[in-house]
Amino acid sequence: MKKIIVVESPAKIKTISKFLGKDYVIMSTQGHVKDLPPKRLGVTINGSIDIEYEFLDKKKKLVADICKQASTADEVFIAPDPDREGELIAWHVAEEVAKVTKKKTPLHRISFNEITKPAIEEALAHPHKINEDMVAAQQARRVLDRWVGYEISPVLWKKIARGLSAGRVQSVALRLICEREEAIKSFKPEEYWTVHLDFLADKEAQLKALLSKIGTKKADIDNETDAQAVKKQLADTKDFAITDIKESTRKKNPPPPFMTSTLQQSAYNALGFSVHKTMQLAQKLYEGIPLEDASTPVALISYMRTDSVRISDVAIKQVREFISKKFDKPYLPAKPNMYARKGKSQDAHEAVRPVDIERTPDSLARLLDKDLLKLYSLIWKRFVACQMTPSEFAQKQITIKGGKFECKASGSVLTFPGYSALYARADEDEVVEADADETTIPASLNKDSNIALKTVDPKQHFTQPPARFSEATLVKEMEKDGIGRPSTYATILKTIQARAYTELDQRKRFVPTDLGTTVTNFLVEHFPKLFSLNFTAEMEQDLDKVAQGDLERDKLLRTFYETFSSTLEKVEKKAPKKIVEATDIICPTCKAKNLVIRFGKTGPFLGCPGYPECSFTSNFERDESGTIKLVEQKSIDMACPKCGKPLRMVRGRFGPFISCSGYPECKYIHQEKAPFPCPMCGKDLVKRTFKGSSFWGCGGYPKCSYSIRGIITDDPCVKCGFAHTIKKNEQDESRSCPQCEKSEKK
Repeated sequence: MKKIIVVESPAKIKTISKFLGKDYVIMSTQGHVKDLPPKRLGVTINGSIDIEYEFLDKKKKLVADICKQASTADEVFIAPDPDREGELIAWHVAEEVAKVTKKKTPLHRISFNEITKPAIEEALAHPHKINEDMVAAQQARRVLDRWVGYEISPVLWKKIARGLSAGRVQSVALRLICEREEAIKSFKPEEYWTVHLDFLADKEAQLKALLSKIGTKKADIDNETDAQAVKKQLADTKDFAITDIKESTRKKNPPPPFMTSTLQQSAYNALGFSVHKTMQLAQKLYEGIPLEDASTPVALISYMRTDSVRISDVAIKQVREFISKKFDKPYLPAKPNMYARKGKSQDAHEAVRPVDIERTPDSLARLLDKDLLKLYSLIWKRFVACQMTPSEFAQKQITIKGGKFECKASGSVLTFPGYSALYARADEDEVVEADADETTIPASLNKDSNIALKTVDPKQHFTQPPARFSEATLVKEMEKDGIGRPSTYATILKTIQARAYTELDQRKRFVPTDLGTTVTNFLVEHFPKLFSLNFTAEMEQDLDKVAQGDLERDKLLRTFYETFSSTLEKVEKKAPKKIVEATDIICPTCKAKNLVIRFGKTGPFLGCPGYPECSFTSNFERDESGTIKLVEQKSIDMACPKCGKPLRMVRGRFGPFISCSGYPECKYIHQEKAPFPCPMCGKDLVKRTFKGSSFWGCGGYPKCSYSIRGIITDDPCVKCGFAHTIKKNEQDESRSCPQCEKSEKK
């Protein structure tokens, strides 16, 4: 009996094949097979909302191959990933397969949270129908995104610059970054002082304390004069005594198992992994890694796109048995630790956890590459720790009084490690900072005993502005505000960088570009509801309702479009013809108008609003305060071959380049050419830049895609005699020949 299983990723084929017999043929869709047409809206509103789908590139043949196998099969199982996107893929495949299968051939949807033999067998034993509500929710999301992107992007082209685009969710994430930057720029630091005291109870017992009260009021000191006055008064106070000692115990509970967002945050903070990298590695761990047997991949974690912290009964039983074997009795709680996420959660899948708890990180150390091992270790330790007992601390707080002054000293000691014996950084999904007020409390101190003041040290501080978002903190903020879903976080962060709307500073934190700020200001001003945090979060909740069958897809879409289309019409009529940012810099050429920031293909530049009468343009830069400064344009001792004006060195979004000083009338850009033509087609080889690195590419691209990287030398090839060879860098002693493609050691 022939049975077909259609999965989403080709990486799963080997992993699943080893569990099943020869009766099963495993095939892959390699992701989505259909989408809205790339050059048309693809959505029409009639009595109903009709969605037009087209096969993606090269997917028509792939689906035809699946259908060919399905036409002779006795049973077909469709098994893309268990989320809304996977459900839509299943729906598209089923639509095509149903056209070719025999009438009596069963067509099933199966899903599994982990790729193990029991999970696959359980899925095959309990097939179900495609969830039409989840399909409708994913269709609604795609249509909403298409409407926003397809309808607003042309407005941005007209009002700001060609090639721009907006995204329903990405633009809200960008708004968070822009508003944080604005808060940083407008922040005014305030001075404050703290007073630190060293006491000596006897020859050995030393105690560090902090001034907490002066009289009956909190010790608020906001300038150096007052701080020095307090210091003198403290030094003149002779009788200090311990008036109170409070002792208590504190328990710190283990953190819940990972869901997508907390995994991304922890991997960023603890391992330095980007959100995109974390999801790539997690995908591999989920789909299967070859371990002892190179031909047999083994799945190591459960499905990694989830907003749930739920754990199955089977997994809880396994991890509790493991803890009881590997740790002493006090480390295992009497009952399993149960977790629930605050707020709404789809709860379609379990938390991210190891598939087999017996596969410890140590047992896999020689089998996994270092990054996969680091991420697996993080997931494994967090999961085991979540079912262990709390850490316990003994806390002590000392109150010291002398005259009108009251001081506090506090400290804590770990008395039982609990889960922290395995997983020390319980809050690594957040930025952890040491408590500056804690100190070591000597055991010999007693209440009502005198204590001598040794030193007084006032310290100046300033309030700090809010920090820029890192990938981890931006994901946390989006999750808190209900923006996006686990499957979209990585794409959102990637998109806002790819569109040049943001950059990363030296600490890898998001900074909005001038373009990003201008686009955000325009969208917020003219589409205030659409790009508000509340509206975006409410739309996510409505999509959840569609997925749960509580809201009709077309009702949601029609309600949205009625408001959206009327707003769009008003914006196109009322918004300024061209959006520019005015500066306070007088045009150095005409000296009549203030320069404005415009946007071109190479990025933002300063231009005179008196164009075409005055054609002055210049690059610019901003200092830390946001002040704009002209960047001096360096002239090149070369004339433009098109108009004869001098060429100049300017800086664009991809780095420096040489262009005509007559821009924008003349748009000539100088290209550096190699001393030999393309070996493939004979056209010029020109220097190009991609992602910060340069290479030599054929001028006939895309018809000819020949390219080489490295430094072109005048050293001839020792094999064929070609006049030029390539070396990787200045220190490289080897050469490669672009003509005969041979490398020779010199």
